[in-house]
Amino acid sequence: MDDGTGTAVSGPLAGVRVVELAGIGPGPFAAMLLGDLGADVVRVERPGGPGLAIDPAHDITNRNKRSVLVDLKSEDGARTVLDLAARADVLIEGYRPGVAERLGVGPDAALARNPALVYGRMTGWGQDGPLAPSAGHDIGYIAVTGALGLTGPADGPPYAAANLLGDYAGGSLYLVIGILAALQHVHAGGPGQVVDAAIVDGTAHLTAMLHGMLAAGRWQDRRGANLLDGGVPFYGTYETADGGYMAVGALEPRFYAEFTRLLGLGQEAPPREDPARWGELRAAIAGCFRQRTRAEWTSVFEGSDACVAPVLSLREAPDHPHLAARATFTGHGGITQPAPAPRFSATPGSVRRPPARPGADTAEVARDWDVPGLGRHAPGAGAAEKGSQNR
Repeated sequence: MDDGTGTAVSGPLAGVRVVELAGIGPGPFAAMLLGDLGADVVRVERPGGPGLAIDPAHDITNRNKRSVLVDLKSEDGARTVLDLAARADVLIEGYRPGVAERLGVGPDAALARNPALVYGRMTGWGQDGPLAPSAGHDIGYIAVTGALGLTGPADGPPYAAANLLGDYAGGSLYLVIGILAALQHVHAGGPGQVVDAAIVDGTAHLTAMLHGMLAAGRWQDRRGANLLDGGVPFYGTYETADGGYMAVGALEPRFYAEFTRLLGLGQEAPPREDPARWGELRAAIAGCFRQRTRAEWTSVFEGSDACVAPVLSLREAPDHPHLAARATFTGHGGITQPAPAPRFSATPGSVRRPPARPGADTAEVARDWDVPGLGRHAPGAGAAEKGSQNR
């Protein structure tokens, strides 16, 4: 099996066909993950449609995909998308509720053409509920689930970690889980179905352990007062002499003992068992870390069980010795990027294609998927051929 260019495709999803109706955020990331796992992902772009405000050649979330151009508002646009859906295993859309239906490519129309189709719907608020028709972004979705309120210092505002928690963890990954489960249902003889993946649902689900701790009285419903939110001095970050930071996670007593030994924290330090003296302990730990640079502390703790690591930037992370040894990052098309994850012993995923350029693969997909109608939407045979030759 190849990806249309003669390149062999590996991965546990090799042979699975996915149609992605182009959007931004969690939908493209979910489709990228399916592509990393070997699926043949076709991204359906609309003329002048959405995209990140960067050169498409650098949009890594569109790697391992092919892009076709379809004007969904044209007379035959919906029919062309449904022709693709008829030949696919999965369709992903991330419109507001009701938009896909108005465009003629909603789940009823798609499942009528292909009863075995898994129709994945990616939204922030979900397909129903008071906020379903409203606009939103990651920060608002994680705000109402209680997840945003977990972050930040006790005496300061909460802050979002980019869009990783809502869009990607609570959104994309739950959509992919749903799609894979629904595909298994189809392979077991069941019908296709709709997967309603809402970021608010997924993010709330991620807080399951904390709700259990809250009910048991082991978690305080406020920021910076708990075991895992910086409330304890032996789980947090500390500044070094050069303005860098070290992350400390020495929760267990034996790891904490190793941490204090290597840090050089004297026997006179306040005991960790006394919460009333945690302020003193935090100050003592901070004072030690300020005596050396981040690189020096990294060397001190390297190979130990102290559970201490340097806080690296995005540019620094690929060069970390452990990540380099595991090839956690890879280079492709001149771009350093995260390698596919997770890993498989028999069917490894791979980065096969650079980010898809809008519409560049229309003619190629029309041929490979046997959808002649796509040819009417191609940006021109010359442009399509040039796009294919560049891959």
